[in-house]
Amino acid sequence: MEKRDVALACGLAMGAGAGLALLFRRLTAYKPPKVWTQPVSKDPFGAMNQPTAGSRAVKALPKGKHPIQLYSLGTPNGAKVTIFLEELAAIMPDFEYDAHVINIGKLDQFNSGFVEVNPNSKIPALVDQSDPANPVNVFESGAILLYLADKYDTEGKFLERASCSGPGDLVGHVADGVRAYLGGGFGHFYNYAPVKIEYAVNRFTFETKRQFDVLNNQLKDGRPYLCGDEYTLADIMIWPWYGILALGKMYGDAKTFLDIEESYPHVMKWAHRIAAREPVVRGKKVNKTWGPKEGQLRERHARSDFDTRTEDKLNPDP
Repeated sequence: MEKRDVALACGLAMGAGAGLALLFRRLTAYKPPKVWTQPVSKDPFGAMNQPTAGSRAVKALPKGKHPIQLYSLGTPNGAKVTIFLEELAAIMPDFEYDAHVINIGKLDQFNSGFVEVNPNSKIPALVDQSDPANPVNVFESGAILLYLADKYDTEGKFLERASCSGPGDLVGHVADGVRAYLGGGFGHFYNYAPVKIEYAVNRFTFETKRQFDVLNNQLKDGRPYLCGDEYTLADIMIWPWYGILALGKMYGDAKTFLDIEESYPHVMKWAHRIAAREPVVRGKKVNKTWGPKEGQLRERHARSDFDTRTEDKLNPDP
């Protein structure tokens, strides 16, 4: 190799090294300004995440014929509600509801009709139009579950039995922590963030594994469900996050990264047990817009839709 080639190679290496050093300093030496100003974002969530509330487009929400109108997407928080609605449908032969898809990737949650129901522009949101003159708006998945249980679970099958005895209130503990630590924390920094920051991944991995350990300890006495022998609202609230992650169907290879199979065997049994329930199988399909076509029921307006309106029926592969 000629001297000029060696010099060029060294220069390129030094340039690359300097660039990496600069990037490292920017990632690790960030000093917050006295007053934050919105940066120009290039990440995939940039258009979605804004520091202001309110509608960005004028568009009314669709309305179906049933009393319960759900506006959602098949995310874990959305699945909590659709699973519970299908559980109610399984024990109430005449119960029906309409589930309309809200495509958050297309910013449907910022349309004026949705913002009227949920000013915070987050799915899921529900409208109870039992009294058309006085509709009731409910948002946040936990609030929706409690509203539906209070209205329809008159025998306390799902709600009254969800008062766990033992180490704390499992429903409150996980409902308070799941979105911040597992979803917005671990899931974001481990799977979605364009730059992997070791401190951030470790910070939320500690919390996620601790919460898995709380669940595992609650189940280690052999109980089939979180509150004992009966399946309750506690399981419905928690399974779409922790159960689906335990089954390896969330955040890429996070199940392996968190060592869930070996470290939390009681959670694994619980996750499989709930996944086998028919209302859970059905509820997971509602408002789903990705994955295998047979698992997508984008809009649900009748029980028969599961047999006739999944994506493999509406748009079969050639």
